[in-house]
Formats: sequence, structure tokens, C-alpha cells
Amino acid sequence: MPDQWMIQATTFGNCNCLINCGCQFNVPTSYGFCNFVMAGQIGQGNFNDTSLNGLNYACIFAYPGEIAEGNGKQLIVIDESADSDQRAALQKILSGQAGEPGSNHFSVFSSMCSEVLETEYRPIEIEVDVAARTAVLKVPGLMESSGEPAINAFNGEPYHIAIARPSGSFEYTYAELGLGTTTVTGAMEMQLDASYGQFCTIHINQEGLVQAA
Repeated sequence: MPDQWMIQATTFGNCNCLINCGCQFNVPTSYGFCNFVMAGQIGQGNFNDTSLNGLNYACIFAYPGEIAEGNGKQLIVIDESADSDQRAALQKILSGQAGEPGSNHFSVFSSMCSEVLETEYRPIEIEVDVAARTAVLKVPGLMESSGEPAINAFNGEPYHIAIARPSGSFEYTYAELGLGTTTVTGAMEMQLDASYGQFCTIHINQEGLVQAA
């Protein structure tokens, strides 16, 4: 029997695109290549009989051109507090090996990578307020990232913009948009400055999206 799994997670993502990220609007990237990080805090989750509740994860991707052209590079980071079964489960999910191919964003992004670095197990601190469009992500010794609302140039107030994906999405059906800034060191070194920031809740299983999230 195929693995039965599910995760509900509050997530933050930051890529190098402008706020109209090409992935969200089915258009090319802003600058012809894609660097991004995404991270989540699992509220409820399981992989067969293994609980994933309360675990954090992070993924770093770099593509030299459009994502669909492939040749990407990937690093998965798993919460160091996860036990051996939880680590194996998250590795399978985050690397896109769990579920129907192309049914979720982990599968899609991983399938476009030709180089996968060895998974790291580190403490991951993450706080995301989807409605407020704020986030703080810290992986000591590897990455620091933050998210904030875009600011309306006319009145100085937070600029509220969101995306609804009633159908056809492999990640979410609703996401708040803002700006993100990220510094990654090491083999996946990158710097993102006030670029596309995404704040959302995901609810996926082995078949894809479970419900509006």
C-alpha cells in the first residue's frame, strides 16, 4: 500500500522575484533565474503511523534559469529534534518522493533539481503570522530570513495583496503576499533583498491538496 501521509503547516517563502512572482502568475521569472527558500511549522501531520506534529523544516533551491528548465540545486533542512522515523518521513515528503508525482510543490520543485545536497539536521526557529504578513526564520549557521508587508508608496501604510487559487494549485488555495529578505551561507549561498514573500497555510497529503488552505 502506498504511504499515507498528511501535513498542515504554516509556511513562509522568499524568492528573488518581484512581488509578482512568475510561479504564481504562470509567467517567466523576474530576472531569468530563481533562488528561493521556503520553510514551515507543522501543526498537525503524520506519515503512516509516525506523528510529525510540531516539527519544522526548511528547503533551499537555486535554478540557473526558469524552474521548468531544470538543472536546479536543492538543500533540505530538517528539525534536529525529529527522531529517526520522523527524519525519514520528512525526507521522503520534502524530496518529493512521497505521493503522486507533481501533486504537491515539494514534488514539482524537487523534480527540477539535478543536484541534491546532503540533508542537514539543525535547529529551525520559525514564526509566521499569515494575516499580518510577517515572518522570522532562523537556522543558526546557515540561514536568516524575515518577511514583512509591502508598503504603499502613497500613504505609507501596509499594502494588502493576496492570491486566490480556487483550482489548479499544487501548493495552496490562498496566500498573502509581502516582501522577504534572506541570507544563506555555505554551499547554497544567496542573498534576497525585499523581494517576493509568501505567507500561507498548506494542507496536503499523498494525493495533493486536501482542502482550502
